[in-house]
Amino acid sequence: MTLETRAILKSVLLLAMLAAMLFVPAGTLRFWQAWVFLAVVAGATSFPLFYLMRRDPGLLARRMQTKEKSSEQRLFKILFVPLWVSAVSVPGLDRRLGWSRDLLGGVPLWLTVLAEAVVIGGYVLLFAVLKANTFAAATIRVEAGQKVISDGPYRCVRHPMYSAILLMVLATPLALGSYIAVPLTVLIVPVLVYRLANEEKVLLRELPGYAEYCRRTRYRLAPWVY
Repeated sequence: MTLETRAILKSVLLLAMLAAMLFVPAGTLRFWQAWVFLAVVAGATSFPLFYLMRRDPGLLARRMQTKEKSSEQRLFKILFVPLWVSAVSVPGLDRRLGWSRDLLGGVPLWLTVLAEAVVIGGYVLLFAVLKANTFAAATIRVEAGQKVISDGPYRCVRHPMYSAILLMVLATPLALGSYIAVPLTVLIVPVLVYRLANEEKVLLRELPGYAEYCRRTRYRLAPWVY
């Protein structure tokens, strides 16, 4: 099976799993926020996939390798995955049981639209990262010939991929019409910071020039914040 075929099959499988996490807890397909969210994710993941298939198959291969090497990296997945699954699934329960509606009057349309726009913005930033950095693997590692990237979004923050993930994660509950799931996404923030700190240790130790880049680029995730 070719790399491209495996990548497409994996993408379809992940979308099917996302659909299940959205609609099964809701107990209905009449969940318009979930349909919009699913459409956004499908479009926003398909475009980079086909871009990498044509322009950067090496990066596509790196993104397909998801087995972590160190215990610190594996701990990140153990913490991150359940929180992300909960953040996506709880809005469906909220839709079925009406928690946000009963407690806070429900998420207004304007806020849902704004949150969806933030999710899209996160995917746009993620695509910019992939265009700028052909070594943006799914796992933490330093390869032969790898160099420090300081162009594109890397001019603003040292870890723009995590910035993109953070935007998408924090906006997801509101995009799905749920206040109740927001605390679950907030818990993801320290998990991402943990991952970031571990990655910086590896890069400082193994990537020539990274220490100088850190001195030039002060912020890790958000300009003027962190």
